[in-house]
Amino acid sequence: MIRAKTVYREFRFQRPATTSRGTFLSKKVHFILLYHTDDPSSAGIGECSLFPGLSHDNVKGFKEKLNQTIERINQGDYLADPLISEWPSITFALETAWKDLRTMGSKILYPSDFTEGKDGIDINGLIWMDNKEEMIRQIRQKMADGFTCLKMKIGALDLEEELEVLKFIRSQCSSNDLEIRVDANGAFRSSQALEMIKMLSDFELHSIEQPIAPGHPDAMAKLCELSPVPIALDEELIGQLTLTQKRKILDTIKPHYLVLKPGLLGGVNACKDWIDLTADRNIGWWITSALETNIGLNAIAQWTYTLKKPVYHGLSTGSLFINNIASPLYLSGEKLYYDPDVKWNLSALEDQAAT
Repeated sequence: MIRAKTVYREFRFQRPATTSRGTFLSKKVHFILLYHTDDPSSAGIGECSLFPGLSHDNVKGFKEKLNQTIERINQGDYLADPLISEWPSITFALETAWKDLRTMGSKILYPSDFTEGKDGIDINGLIWMDNKEEMIRQIRQKMADGFTCLKMKIGALDLEEELEVLKFIRSQCSSNDLEIRVDANGAFRSSQALEMIKMLSDFELHSIEQPIAPGHPDAMAKLCELSPVPIALDEELIGQLTLTQKRKILDTIKPHYLVLKPGLLGGVNACKDWIDLTADRNIGWWITSALETNIGLNAIAQWTYTLKKPVYHGLSTGSLFINNIASPLYLSGEKLYYDPDVKWNLSALEDQAAT
């Protein structure tokens, strides 16, 4: 018999994680564990990726829905709740947990050269918002580590200071040697966004993510038409649950890129829908984690490798937490690897089931 339970933990950031939405010191995480009653040690584990102010289902009613889902499984109903797609983080957790359970809790969800330790995934170096001096320190460190693609969050500092940071980067490396992506997290006002993007374009940026807040498709479409910097949709994709909604967003806005976050969009299958829709629309894409622990990051990274998409993916968030779950994932230069000789340490998830 298969049983389910939830485990709740709080993970502390190595350093305050600042975006245009605010500063976070920790992240609250619910895990779903599925196990056979005759072998509870081989549990399948999935992570609910909740992000305050961003997740579609980080709302009142989440815990009730999570508990209902667990109860359905414990009553022998293993089929997906038809309404579960309205709760993307639960969908992602269940998708991962069921897949992991089928592998006896091995955490090898998508076997490949990546999980065998033979190859890695190219990732961008993430530069967190801070004061100008600290951001430049981060940049120097990423360059020293060998990163050739940097993702810089913008929108919290004075624009002049952010331009000075970009000027520093370009004084060190040309666009031929270093790719710069910036992420505004919807911080620009629609009336000023184009002017601000034009100033940013002096630094030969690869792209800008979500320059204005989601929910203004006509304004975003105009920006995509006129912007000198290619625009990537991120938050705009969250909450677009049906294929009809997804098609409408892409056909209205006509973005240059999509930033696909399985943890926030409802898992791998939901991201596959977006990828399929880009095929005949000349839209690029890459995969990004969203402050998941190593449980969620592992699922996203293993799947990402199987896509064989030769771009820089945003999978550098596994080292953010002081008390992360010890795993075989590690960074070397600008690549994320999986060491099959390293064992998972799941002790942090034991003994404290919560409902």
